[in-house]
Amino acid sequence: MMAYRHVQKFLIGAKCFESKRNGVVRLRLRLFHSSGETQEEVFPIEWYEKVFPKITELTCQLKHVDMIDGRLVNVNDGSVIVDEDIQNKMHTLKSLVRFFVGSPSVQQKVSENVKGLLVDGKCRNPGASFSKSSEREPMIVDSLSKVSNFLNVSAQQRKVVRFTICQQVTQHRIWRGALEEILNDLRSEMDLLNYNCLGKGDNMGYQIVSSCLKFLSDMDNLSDHDSTSWMRLAPPKHVGSPPNCGGWEDVLEMFHDLIQCLKSEKWSVHHVGKLEAMKEGLSQIKDVSIDKSLGYKEVRHQESLVQKKLSNTLGHSSRCLFTLLLYYLYGHVRDMEVDIRGGIYGDGENAFLLSMGRILTSDEEEMVWSGMKQLDRALRLFKFVWEIAGMKGVLEVQGHLWCVGAKDRTLTFRGTLFFVHGISL
Repeated sequence: MMAYRHVQKFLIGAKCFESKRNGVVRLRLRLFHSSGETQEEVFPIEWYEKVFPKITELTCQLKHVDMIDGRLVNVNDGSVIVDEDIQNKMHTLKSLVRFFVGSPSVQQKVSENVKGLLVDGKCRNPGASFSKSSEREPMIVDSLSKVSNFLNVSAQQRKVVRFTICQQVTQHRIWRGALEEILNDLRSEMDLLNYNCLGKGDNMGYQIVSSCLKFLSDMDNLSDHDSTSWMRLAPPKHVGSPPNCGGWEDVLEMFHDLIQCLKSEKWSVHHVGKLEAMKEGLSQIKDVSIDKSLGYKEVRHQESLVQKKLSNTLGHSSRCLFTLLLYYLYGHVRDMEVDIRGGIYGDGENAFLLSMGRILTSDEEEMVWSGMKQLDRALRLFKFVWEIAGMKGVLEVQGHLWCVGAKDRTLTFRGTLFFVHGISL
């Protein structure tokens, strides 16, 4: 809401110029949080002159701060910042920059930067100018549905995408690895906060995390990494049957209790989101128990049963399926946020280019590399889905980074071209 108030304040100052034509820029605007229809607004050059000092001030105040994995982080030392005021300032800055990227001066610079590479032969597709307000909206990528909608993947192609991904990400090593990654990340932050020393309820949350990690660790003791003997659908209970060795229903209950412990804590919002995503999958395999006595062939049979169960129940919009995919692709589970969503551009036949952007608070090396890495993860994900969907044509990807006072330049990361654009009047 603070971002809205800041932007609204600047917009009010611009309305008196609506009837003028000289020096006026027409833009279609939508705030980062708005879900309504876009409305055409008229902006004078004076509006940008008024907004720019505020953007510069906020950039200085937020220097070295970036949004990573849903948290504010100091990129120089990796420390997490829990401060609502700083978070509001970050939202305000990014909202104002999105408007400013549509200004004549920034649009001209983007065009010149890209055309320069076209002349040199380093870039085959001019890509986006981000002149439309819809291209400058943010996007939180948290499901295959969002990716497929963005890429305009057909219903039939979505079935192919889901089937292909499920075959890979429902393997036990991916499942267990994703859980361990989420729990270890949570415990590390608890340790930094001395969470287990704060009180009885806090200590309980810490104990639950430790118990879940012990359950996962015990699996490694039961079998080697290539085995899946810890997965078995629980058989019907008969008189005289030996008790099972525990199962995923126990973990499901622990996740439920852990979420209850953490959901009121501001610092743990992004952790709770990940726990809830995995809880969705846990609820589908709660009837799976550990069995040390299975032979190799039976192990493979049980593994296929579990994979089939998960594949049938985790839909295209499943956050659990998306979480498993992130771990499968990157070896970790982090929120994926795109500041400026851009779009797909091309001739409609064989060559397409996906362009997306990120807003930085510093032009220094650490910040630029952080921005490139965050944006690269999103670009690679969209390209991955495009390819396994069998979309027509080749999709190239391109990143754009904006920062006040930055030196215009191009960088390459993992084979992807990134433009650094300076914001100025």
